[in-house]
Amino acid sequence: MQNGTRLAAVDLGSNSFRLEIGQVDHGQIHRTEYLKETVRQGNGLDSARNLTPEAMQRGWEALARFGERLAGFKRSQVRAVATQTLREARNRDEFLLRARTILGFGIDVITGREEARLIYQGVAHLLPHTDASNRERRLVVDIGGRSTEMIIGRALEAEVMESYRVGSVAWSMKHFPEGQFTSAAFKAAEIAAKAVLDDALSTYVPDSWDVAYGASGTIGAVGDVLAAAGGEPGLITREGLDWLVDRLQKAGSADRLRIEGMREDRKPVIGGGVSVLRAVFDLLEIEEMRVAQGALRHGVLYELLERDESVADLRTSTVARLASRFGVDVAQVRRIGETAAALFLQLEPGARGGSTTSRAGRALRKIGWAAQLHEIGAQISHSEYHKHGAYILDNADAPGFAVNEMHWLSQLVLGHRGKLRKVEASLADETFVSQLLALRLAVILCHARRDPDLNGLRLTRTDSRLFAIACRAGWSEAYPQSAHLLREEVLAWQKTGWRVELKGC
Repeated sequence: MQNGTRLAAVDLGSNSFRLEIGQVDHGQIHRTEYLKETVRQGNGLDSARNLTPEAMQRGWEALARFGERLAGFKRSQVRAVATQTLREARNRDEFLLRARTILGFGIDVITGREEARLIYQGVAHLLPHTDASNRERRLVVDIGGRSTEMIIGRALEAEVMESYRVGSVAWSMKHFPEGQFTSAAFKAAEIAAKAVLDDALSTYVPDSWDVAYGASGTIGAVGDVLAAAGGEPGLITREGLDWLVDRLQKAGSADRLRIEGMREDRKPVIGGGVSVLRAVFDLLEIEEMRVAQGALRHGVLYELLERDESVADLRTSTVARLASRFGVDVAQVRRIGETAAALFLQLEPGARGGSTTSRAGRALRKIGWAAQLHEIGAQISHSEYHKHGAYILDNADAPGFAVNEMHWLSQLVLGHRGKLRKVEASLADETFVSQLLALRLAVILCHARRDPDLNGLRLTRTDSRLFAIACRAGWSEAYPQSAHLLREEVLAWQKTGWRVELKGC
């Protein structure tokens, strides 16, 4: 990417929304601006796991301020990601619909493991690069508002990633109501955190890593307080944590807490955050943890910098891994992928080359991925395998993909055969319709599991909601079953707001 290019990352966290803007300089990104809004959306989930109107409004107002600052940025220069609160929220689509419009850019809801991977990327890129660091096995811990991520990796490569549903906001609400700090509350909070984090014992044992690093909010805040109290800057120790808990208990509540180095916006959630951090120290037998400068937003920025190469390759590898795991017919998915791509290019010639900088190019690449994965559900049952495949994609850990991106693929897989009513909501998007039609036609034309004859077959869009399929003379007679299936396809689309007509078929 050209030197001087500006990139921006937006992190919609459970406690804070953050905007990081940086400038590319010889493969590095140097911060030019940083904005943080304490939104506390994690506090805004009601008992039914819906965001309250007040929590949504706080988020929209913060994003409006970010959006103003991002005016003039291109789509390829900005990525916004949302984490645990929006993973949980049942009404997240209501929030995101308006949020994307206000911000002016898309917002990806990422899975816990994807969040962990990006956190590691952010931490690793901001650590010194030496020969020793390439050999160093790193444990990275990030305690957020409603989740805690743990990663083990070397150099720039994350090897083991996990996300646990325990965080500073959730634990403060549950164990420190009204900000009251008592010995009993800390004990209960730490026990509860260990119960959630127990699974980490088998994976993140001390022998599996050399140095522990802590990233982002809670750990950064603790590091600041301990440094202000005379501790070594950038280092958290067991003794330091014990001292901090003692100070919190002596204060008795967040309102009465007066401690150098702690910002006002951190005080209401410090009890829960420190409890989780002490639980991590105890479970993993950590004696000291270094405070890292990198965080989720930095990982997002560096993937924007390297997106064409590293993320495209990562997603391609993820799709290939899923296809291999579920034993797809390699020849058939290749056949359908090539046919669907050829048909889509007739509708969108600008997609040729699959460039990630254009919407059509990205759409073409997704068709290829959907084609590779369209039969993965057959490993569960051939009956309604498309539904099984869609379920797998909606629930799979898929490095490189956001939740909404995997849902898009799942809808293509779900809709590639049968009635279209099941993907009715997605048919409002014109790009999705073109992708789906190309995929469905490819499945029809390759029904015999042989390479189809596309000579003289032409797919066009004749007006805003009408597609036409033209065949050469004699094609229907040569391929009567394919012609029959195309006529059935016309009938299927008649039950939607879109139409398909045949010419000479």
